[in-house]
Amino acid sequence: MATTTSPRDRVWSRREIEGLIADGRKIFILDGQVVKADAWCPFHPGGDKAIRHMVGRDGTDEVRALHSLDAQARMRKYVIGRIEGRWINFTPPIQGGHFRPLAGNEDQEDDTGSQTDGDLSSRSNTSVPPSPIFDAVDAKVRKTEGGSSVYTTSAKDTADVQTNPIEAKLSAERASDILKYPSLDYASQDKIIAKYRELDARIKAAGLYDCTYSSYAIEACRYSLLIAGFLVALHYGHYAIAGICLGAVTHQLSFTVHDAGHMGITHNFHVDTCIGIFIADFLGGLSVGWWKWNHNIHHIVTNSPEHDPDIEHMPFFAISTRFFDSLRSTFYEHVMHFDAFSKWMISAQHWLYYPLLLFGRFNLYRLSWMYLILGQGPRKGPAWKYRYLEIAGIIFFWTWYGYGVVYCSIPNNWDRFVFFMLSHMVTMPLHLQITLSHFAMSTADLGVHESFAQKMLRTTMDVDCPTWLDFFHGGLQFQAVHHLFPRIPRHNLRKAQDYVREFCEETNIPYVIYGFGEGNKEVIGRLGEVAKQVKVFEECKKACVKDIAEGRGLDH
Repeated sequence: MATTTSPRDRVWSRREIEGLIADGRKIFILDGQVVKADAWCPFHPGGDKAIRHMVGRDGTDEVRALHSLDAQARMRKYVIGRIEGRWINFTPPIQGGHFRPLAGNEDQEDDTGSQTDGDLSSRSNTSVPPSPIFDAVDAKVRKTEGGSSVYTTSAKDTADVQTNPIEAKLSAERASDILKYPSLDYASQDKIIAKYRELDARIKAAGLYDCTYSSYAIEACRYSLLIAGFLVALHYGHYAIAGICLGAVTHQLSFTVHDAGHMGITHNFHVDTCIGIFIADFLGGLSVGWWKWNHNIHHIVTNSPEHDPDIEHMPFFAISTRFFDSLRSTFYEHVMHFDAFSKWMISAQHWLYYPLLLFGRFNLYRLSWMYLILGQGPRKGPAWKYRYLEIAGIIFFWTWYGYGVVYCSIPNNWDRFVFFMLSHMVTMPLHLQITLSHFAMSTADLGVHESFAQKMLRTTMDVDCPTWLDFFHGGLQFQAVHHLFPRIPRHNLRKAQDYVREFCEETNIPYVIYGFGEGNKEVIGRLGEVAKQVKVFEECKKACVKDIAEGRGLDH
């Protein structure tokens, strides 16, 4: 009797999967299994872009980091087969990857030989050049006889570096990262992946994924004191103090929203989503759905100028000269123009950084309303219905805050203005804490073969602070640890930090940590460096125009 093979047991070659992706299929690898996520994309609570950034890649570590075991189990419904051996990542189409359709008479065996272990920076194994808007890392890593990594460039790249100081700076950043971090060869990255998974198992065994609810009882007492201070000050007409107290409780509550967004409180999607909506929308006037939509992408493509919305702040800030190329944001789906206004703002961004952060909350209002009104979130699945609850929550917020407090409880326009501005500006440390962990870190793209753990530690830094001050930072001082393990409750991150330090020592990945003051200096220094390059950029442009006008820039 003939045995039938389940479709899930089918072995797919890399070339066959490339053909499926060329046909528009959303394919990624999870634990050696081939997942076809087309049917799930419209239902994914984190949005379809999070899936699109995993197309053609082994997304095992990203999926495990950001999803519960139940969610991972549900993904098995979309398995169409498996692979054999080590998977060699493609560059996802959303990041500029090119894929060849599979011809009917084509040999369907793997063609991994076209991308060798010594060419790990290349973004795809196809012969089609990448789009200029998604310029790939030009750095190549070749193995020497001694096993060390050597940074090499093509003749054209070398010429660009020699004639363009902006490109020279970017090239130097890539070279620095390649020398500073473990080699991108498969053996080195596989070792890091294995160590990271062992670390995750140890942290789970230590119970650090379990929420300590007693810590939230202490948080609730702190929130209650601040709310009481707000109400008492409002009652007795001390409107500036009332605004400061309300801003302070908003700042503190934001950390609980962050926990809920990562399902770090109850680990139940619906319960934590409702907690997040109650705090963010009903009490704060911001959309937690927008935050999750944005934040999930940030955790996947951290510090990528084209893809990470958390560093896309044109025309106000640019943390890399890459933004001078008027990059197209794959998240916002528009070009971030480097125009006259941008040049003026960025040339002074190291002076404007703190003043602009005072108004950060107003931008979040805008983004929240755009997300909800335009329906940018999931239209199907478990998250779609929360859009209407969020709209109701934001209307409720402006009813109690805008009408009930600002208009009805404060007698004159000047006091209203003072209260309104202070209640928003006091949240400025939150925006500082969010940007502090990434603005001074690398934005270089080392290619799709860099492991998840190494990339998170290369693009994120921690902030050193005493234990008694943890409440002020709300877990954001452990962003490197958090990026490795997003679902660990924040009250356990300090304990997890010791495990991460040990992991970094074992894998030779630098663990970057600064004091709060030193971290601020690093950020201001980075902003100042980019600001100086605006002038260099303009001088280069003028020189190029002059050369072309005089005929020196033309090929003969």
